[in-house]
Amino acid sequence: MKKFLVALLAISSLINCKSSSIDKSSDLSINYKKITLDNGLDVIFHVDKSDPVVAVELMVHVGSAREVEGRTGFAHLFEHLLFLESENLGKGGLDKMTARIGGSGANGSTSRDRTNYLQTVPKDALEKMIWAEADKLGWFINTVTDPVLAKEKQVVKNEKRQSYDNRPYGHNQYVIGKNLYPKNHPYNWEVIGSLEDLQNATLDDVKTFFKKWYVPNNATLVLSGDIDIEQATKWVYKYFDEIPKGNEIPALDKRPGTVPETKFLYYEDNFARVPQLTMVWPTVELYHPDSYALEVLAEYLTSGKSAPMNQVLVDDLKLTSNTTMYNYISELAGQTQVIVRAFNGVKLDAVKNGIEKAFAKFEAEGISDKDLNRIKAAQETNFYSSLSSVLGKGTRLASYNTYTGNPGFVTQDIKNTLAVTKEDVMNVYNKYIKNKNYIATSFVPKNSADLALSNSILADVVEEKIVIGAEENFDPKIVAEYPKTPSKINRSVEPPYGNSLELTVPEVYQDSLQNGLQIFGIENDEVPLVRFNLTIDGGQLLESMDKLGLANLTANLLNKGTKNKTVAQLEEEIQDLGANISVRSDTENITISGTTLTKNYDKTIALVKEMLLQPRFDETEFELLKKATIANLRQQEANPNSVAANVYNELIYGKDNIRSKNTLGTIASVQAITIEDVKEFYNKNMSPSVAKMLVVGDISKEKVLTSLANLNDDWTSKEVLIPVNETPKMPTKPMVYFYDIPNAKQSVLQFGAPALAATDADFYPASVMNYILGGGGFASRLTQELREGKGYTYGIRSNFSGTKAVGPFTISSGVRSNVTLESAQLIKKILEEYPTTFSDTDLETTKSFLIKSNARAFETAGAKLNMLSNISDFGWKPDYVKDREKVVKNMTKERIAALANQYVNPNKMIWLIVGDAATQLERMKELGFGEPILLNKTSEKIKN
Repeated sequence: MKKFLVALLAISSLINCKSSSIDKSSDLSINYKKITLDNGLDVIFHVDKSDPVVAVELMVHVGSAREVEGRTGFAHLFEHLLFLESENLGKGGLDKMTARIGGSGANGSTSRDRTNYLQTVPKDALEKMIWAEADKLGWFINTVTDPVLAKEKQVVKNEKRQSYDNRPYGHNQYVIGKNLYPKNHPYNWEVIGSLEDLQNATLDDVKTFFKKWYVPNNATLVLSGDIDIEQATKWVYKYFDEIPKGNEIPALDKRPGTVPETKFLYYEDNFARVPQLTMVWPTVELYHPDSYALEVLAEYLTSGKSAPMNQVLVDDLKLTSNTTMYNYISELAGQTQVIVRAFNGVKLDAVKNGIEKAFAKFEAEGISDKDLNRIKAAQETNFYSSLSSVLGKGTRLASYNTYTGNPGFVTQDIKNTLAVTKEDVMNVYNKYIKNKNYIATSFVPKNSADLALSNSILADVVEEKIVIGAEENFDPKIVAEYPKTPSKINRSVEPPYGNSLELTVPEVYQDSLQNGLQIFGIENDEVPLVRFNLTIDGGQLLESMDKLGLANLTANLLNKGTKNKTVAQLEEEIQDLGANISVRSDTENITISGTTLTKNYDKTIALVKEMLLQPRFDETEFELLKKATIANLRQQEANPNSVAANVYNELIYGKDNIRSKNTLGTIASVQAITIEDVKEFYNKNMSPSVAKMLVVGDISKEKVLTSLANLNDDWTSKEVLIPVNETPKMPTKPMVYFYDIPNAKQSVLQFGAPALAATDADFYPASVMNYILGGGGFASRLTQELREGKGYTYGIRSNFSGTKAVGPFTISSGVRSNVTLESAQLIKKILEEYPTTFSDTDLETTKSFLIKSNARAFETAGAKLNMLSNISDFGWKPDYVKDREKVVKNMTKERIAALANQYVNPNKMIWLIVGDAATQLERMKELGFGEPILLNKTSEKIKN
């Protein structure tokens, strides 16, 4: 659902990356080879030997559009099922194997039109992955039994609750789909389907769906990375060739949405705190000639200070802090959406009028050559940005092949993008937007229907009722009995590893300026890009309790122009370079991040210096930022995940510790902050004495140092004392806390205690200990027990989050409301038993994953920047990863038990639940940790 441009540019690394620019005349070469097996399976190979890893992707041409009414959600359900088991991988399937081979974590996604399965693995595991992918396609369906299906239904329903039912505006796209597309249109329903349809799915339904769609002639396999094509081809034939071809699958006809008349709908959202207006027009499908100009139109109208929508709604009318317009383009149809989340109490009629004024402004002025070129300029940088990921390459190859039959369609795709003219942009506006019927949805807070568009009708949204014991029982431990699917080869034995890999750590350079600025870098010429972070220590830690949110406002205001450039002028100069520059703040620092083409590095750094040293401090922009921050804080008040994070921090650190506070501040503190406060914070705390520059990419150390040399004179050093807060103590007894969000469909759990700083000797060993507990994804006990064993949750994890200061050990999850107590009880049991039940197999899995996964530890530019951050923050050696390997190799079960007893003791934890108190508060007494403490009182009565 991301902007089409993002998807388009993910193919970047397939193209000759040494070209210095892209223009309409360039023919872009693609490094790939495609073969088709006799059974119809398309196989695509792409060679990239920059890192010893391979991305493996299987894309099946089936999404929610291939479902039928009454049986929705099947495509997405299969995305889940295929990870669980197959005849030869056994229980745990690919997830279990991933943990052993050091994979990135087998993952998948489902869209309207396709389902994909993907992960990155060390290259020595390639044959294993080809064997495993073949097993999923040809030796899987017999392993799906009634208990397996019953459990996975609960997991998928939990995902729906977490992603749609229990979050602000979560039902918006459901309402749009039901009204934009006719009832018999395959885009009428959401990809995830309905809870009722999922519950009604039978085993026969599931098997019929699989046998129709999961056939070789409806799939594409992509192997991308450090591969030998000749050897990989032999393995593909060995494991895939005997899978029988399925029936021919005809293409679905293109079919746009229909809006016979403009329709206004509204819904009072339980989790919304400010009103949101969405206006949607039916447009065109993926790769339609008009789709490219529509993308430019959406970008131009809402992206940046000079965008017409922002000029009218943000600057002139002051109804919102930002606007969004994007094209949701799929295989059969597309839709263009404008979304505006207004400030508190704003009537959406005013927003609609503002949108119409912005359209009128565009009609009168059109788009200039400069703006068109500015939008295109960003494409080259974005094009190269994904070069560091073989996974991105594989996905785009698979997508082009699935939708066009040609993996090399990227050449034409980019030509179409670059060929867009000003006239094209105006033409698509007139053709699809101007005076055309549309769907408008008003999602407003509870009891605020008066904020919706006039003449809106109530949208039909089915809300789930919370009922204890409503779900069917199942026993996930029942072993499936089935006749084995025959094979010409012995598939029961997992293939061996290839040649062993030796870890290669990138070479790091370090230097400093006379003013104290520290410089850390890694040279990498895979793509003509440079990424950098200029980090200044302090952040929220330098605030006072009566000025909470000051660091955040200061950082954001640095984005808003310079002494000699307005906000619009600064944005345009950055965009003209095809660069990205942003300033953000967090608990411990303020960071200026950027990405630029190597050829534009000097000009980009010049703009960074100007933003840093010559801020504009525009009072109008400052007031807009304050309003936007307050609107964000209001939204957090009803978002269960945000509430849980904020409340948990206060329980961990105590209300008197600045680390317990929301980095945005409070509504009252933000309202009280003045621009003079921002200037004082900036003048006192933005110093090179507490700053570091991290640089990764196609640039030499010498050029980096030269580009920063004038900062010695221009950026004066000063003493900045960063307060050291009292280290929080581990609780001496367990305490249960409850925060009420009435009618919540899930309970958000945050369980934990203060633990370790990243610099503590036990920090990494404790993280090793946590891998099997909750840090290892599907290899972890928390996931295996609560998701795979019980179906209580869509996901659960645990981690240690220390920095230079002590951070907590935390277990977090969203569980369906009616098993809140049962989930907490099971987590308690797992924690109690962990030290004594950690097995030899667990130790072997932990060591295998943590050592083998180092092959992909430095694959991306982001990973390299993270490495530099660790070195500069904590004083670690550049090859600290090798020290960590020694820790892993020397780990014992006894050491695991000692670490678990010390840092993850359930009897010395905070147990926080954010959910529906009316149904769940009283039950929490049964956890055995005393009377739960209700942290807030709501307007709705709590049942006793």
